[in-house]
Amino acid sequence: MRKPFVTDRIVKLAKKIKAKVILEPEYEFVGHITFANGKTTIFRDTAFNINALGSVQIAKDKGYASYFLKQFGFKVPKWQTVFSKKLNENIKIKRNINEGYKLARQIGFPLIVKPNDKSKGEGVYKVHNREEYFTSAKQILSENKVMLIQEFCEGRDFRIVVLDGEVISAYERTALTITGDAKSNIKQLLQKLQATFEEIGRDTVIDFTDLRLKQNLKRLKLNFKSVLPDKRELKLLDNANLSSGGSAFDFTDSIHSDFKKLAIDITDKMCLKLCGVDILTSDITKPLSDYNIIEINAAPGLDNYAFIGKKQDKRVDDLYLKILLTLQGI
Repeated sequence: MRKPFVTDRIVKLAKKIKAKVILEPEYEFVGHITFANGKTTIFRDTAFNINALGSVQIAKDKGYASYFLKQFGFKVPKWQTVFSKKLNENIKIKRNINEGYKLARQIGFPLIVKPNDKSKGEGVYKVHNREEYFTSAKQILSENKVMLIQEFCEGRDFRIVVLDGEVISAYERTALTITGDAKSNIKQLLQKLQATFEEIGRDTVIDFTDLRLKQNLKRLKLNFKSVLPDKRELKLLDNANLSSGGSAFDFTDSIHSDFKKLAIDITDKMCLKLCGVDILTSDITKPLSDYNIIEINAAPGLDNYAFIGKKQDKRVDDLYLKILLTLQGI
């Protein structure tokens, strides 16, 4: 069985700098590294000891991160937090699912609802009306303490990865999309896409029970048995996340210096050394104009980006090697 993506990279790169890696043997997501100079560090999947704990916790909390980004003058969508029933019993300022709906109406539909502290696009819903809001919110709050209501903003979805004041990679992310062939139904097209992921070694798993898939198909008056016309593209999820089956397109060589500076400034202001900055904008290759910062990530995963090609794969190796060398020197 192949090691998890990050672990595989770390084990390979550690040999280059004569560092010793001890892995937890059952799942191999967690490791301890001893460098040649005697310094040590630990990691868990994409989480390394390169960022301070306080900064990581703020970055993970989407509401707090949005607050500070706005205070620092960066553009963020309107947002508000809503709390689970259990959490509302134990906090001073209370906002339940019904009050959340009032806030949602003030922000305006369509809008985004999602867990306040999850990553990889987990539980992100685009809702268009009262029914979708309550269906999605109940699902989120049954599994999470805090839900974020976020203004829906138009634009292409880009992630810019910064390490030590340098942009390492920049890429556009698109949502899970299939293309019809006039023969296969939607479920069969998804199964073919899943098979392609497995063939290339990508560990993305399409969730056929995902409530978001059902909602989007229902809105389009389709279902898993529907057959799409030849060459018709169908976007099945609204969040452009690679972990949910989306695709990546590299812009590292063409990103405009304005966007580089923006991502580096955000990383610095949020007291991070490593950061993935998620931006909605029209074109990352042109001077900075309109944009929105959707999220920041203190432990950005790059596994799906690495599958774009050999150049991108090398960039990911270079990133993790730089992380190791930085940790070795701390």
